[in-house]
Amino acid sequence: MSSLEVTKNNLAIENLEEIYDVLANAIDSAPKHKRELFLVKLALLNANALNDKEDFIAMIHQASVFED
Repeated sequence: MSSLEVTKNNLAIENLEEIYDVLANAIDSAPKHKRELFLVKLALLNANALNDKEDFIAMIHQASVFED
């Protein structure tokens, strides 16, 4: 599965870079003991916005792959 296979619309690289920066700052700003909760809440909000259970589950699997 390619890294963009499960997405319906691809954002421009500069938009992804801005999202990365905002997300990284939000994670860093969250108290350490609340960071996992923040990420779960964000994921559920995005799942709701996507409104496609199968696509979101595929994205979870895709994000779970870590290469060395």
